[in-house]
Formats: sequence, C-alpha cells, structure tokens
Amino acid sequence: MAPTETEVAKLTEARDALRTKHLHPAADRATTAGRGIHHTALISSDVERTIRFYQDVLGFPLTELIENRDYPGSSHFFFDVGNGNAVAFFDLPGLDLGPYAEVLGGLHHLALSLTPENWAAARSRLDAAGVKYQEESGTSIYLADPDGARVELIADDLGEMYGSKIG
Repeated sequence: MAPTETEVAKLTEARDALRTKHLHPAADRATTAGRGIHHTALISSDVERTIRFYQDVLGFPLTELIENRDYPGSSHFFFDVGNGNAVAFFDLPGLDLGPYAEVLGGLHHLALSLTPENWAAARSRLDAAGVKYQEESGTSIYLADPDGARVELIADDLGEMYGSKIG
C-alpha cells in the first residue's frame, strides 16, 4: 500500500535531513577507496541460454567460463559490461532454487550503462528476439532476463541519472 500524503511528506523531510547531514559538496568529498564493481553475480538456470541472451541480445561479450570454486560442477561465467566491470553468473546444478523473485532485501534490478547508439541497437535486438520490455524516459529499458532477474539498460552517462550528477 502506497504511503499517504502525510507519510510522503515525513519521508521527504527525513530524506532531506539525511542529504543535509551526509551529502558533502563534490569538492569536499573524500576520495573513494573503491576501484569499481569487479562483478555482480546472479543465478542462471541454463548457462547456454544466459550466454545467448547477454552476449547475443544485449551485446555483452562472454569473457570467461570456469568452474565455480564454491560448488563442484557449477559454472561461473562473466560478461564484459564495460570499463573493466563484469556481470557474472553461477549455475547451481542439483539445487532446486525455484524462479527468480524480487523480494525486499534482495536485488531489485541491475542497471547497465550503454552509449545511446548501443542502447538503440540493443533495443532493436530485443525487438527482433521478441523480448518484452518497458521503456521509460527515452533512456531506460526495463526487462527480465531469461531467469526473471530485472535488468535496466540505461543510456545516461556513467555518473548521471536523468540528466543529474549522481557521482
């Protein structure tokens, strides 16, 4: 159930207080300790289907396919999503994990940045493959991958969202 107008006002006030307390001007921010996202790992129920989707439809090359060190017989495979970042997958044969479920405390969606030209090309490949998606604001496409994980393809520059700096 959506919050009431009064609840929204209180939530907005709380968010504004957090912004004032914790969001420092760019010139005053400490340098990050991170180098980027090495990889995000999702679950695949069908390795070949996942490879065909992420490589052939979305346009992210497969870069490695190895055994998962944590689960004998399981594959761990990686796709290049640009700038040294990867999206990885595990298959977990023999475990009945059930379908992907978007749950509180779990992954909501994975947003992958593409140039506007590559975004348009990916949209054309989605259309050709018959993949259903929702387009928002002319820069975001939301879709479900073959296992149901929610993916966003976003044409905004890295560090920007809808024309505003986020990084």
